[in-house]
Amino acid sequence: MIMQYIYPFTAIVGQEKMKKALILNAINPKIGGVLIRGEKGTAKSTAVRALADLLPEIEVVENCPFNCDPNGDLCDICKEKKERGELRTIKKKMKVVNLPIGATEDRVIGTLDIEKAIKEGIKALEPGILAEANRNILYIDEVNLLDDHIIDVLLDAAAMGWNIIEREGVKIKHPSRFILVGTMNPEEGELRPQILDRFGLMVDVEGLNDVKERVEVIKRVEEFNENPEAFYKKFEEEQNKLRDRIIKARELLKDVEISDDLLEFISKVCIELGIQTNRADITVVRTAKALSAYNGRTEVILEDVKEAMELALPHRMRRKPFEPPQLNKEKLEQMINEFKQENDKNENENKEKEDQKDDDVKKNMMK
Repeated sequence: MIMQYIYPFTAIVGQEKMKKALILNAINPKIGGVLIRGEKGTAKSTAVRALADLLPEIEVVENCPFNCDPNGDLCDICKEKKERGELRTIKKKMKVVNLPIGATEDRVIGTLDIEKAIKEGIKALEPGILAEANRNILYIDEVNLLDDHIIDVLLDAAAMGWNIIEREGVKIKHPSRFILVGTMNPEEGELRPQILDRFGLMVDVEGLNDVKERVEVIKRVEEFNENPEAFYKKFEEEQNKLRDRIIKARELLKDVEISDDLLEFISKVCIELGIQTNRADITVVRTAKALSAYNGRTEVILEDVKEAMELALPHRMRRKPFEPPQLNKEKLEQMINEFKQENDKNENENKEKEDQKDDDVKKNMMK
């Protein structure tokens, strides 16, 4: 069998914001995916395929069409196997599941034989793309050209973590948790605000304007094409380091905490920027926690929140028709500075109180 090598994630030149957004979703898929906006030829699809190759193998139930997690939610078939003590597991590489632009609803959610479903339940389901995507990366290229109804179905499944098929009173469901990545060229049309809001993060990517970076891209692509194996091995150490960092961040994530002061600040910013949806606040918190874990910390700091806002808020800002989504960075900087000043003031006041207490204790001891 000939080994097929994927262009290494760590070999991608520039596009740091895009790479960070993908990594954060790999650490915590509950962030809600990422929308990548930019012209063709800006390494969007390369980065998505490279992410799947970078991530560690997952443990799945053997022969399960839904890639069920033996230690998590199971489909009805796997539940029966577990009850009988017949649940066997294997390790699998994560993969990129592509969603064709012309995909129908049945192709996405799966088809159901009603008569068979009444007798056999989930066994009557012919799995669709959402079944294949469970615990993998679901990639939608040119998401802005996809039918709005199909997008709604996908985003509902991503939010709930389950794909639910209802036909004539029969209801079948299976786990559907995936890292959602959508890419689009804004010149071909924008997404509706309601759909934009359902993507956790958004990044804009542009062509590289630095001559040295562009030359480096050429050299690396040519080197990879000439000898994929040697090129892959050249970046193997960096790949392993990043993979280990993601694994550690996933483990650390459950221990990450955020202060009430920062929670209040996040909500205040969202209100001041005119962002109505509560999804924005929640996404910022989840992203900030993932950033903290990625940096090996168990407490969210202001810098995490700021970076999270730059990824989670631009596409949720109110804007005029045909105006690209963007964040009011001046307003954000002003509010961050005010928050810092207020914090410094409170810290100084608390320090003065502590110093006064120490002085009082010393005076009482001298009496």
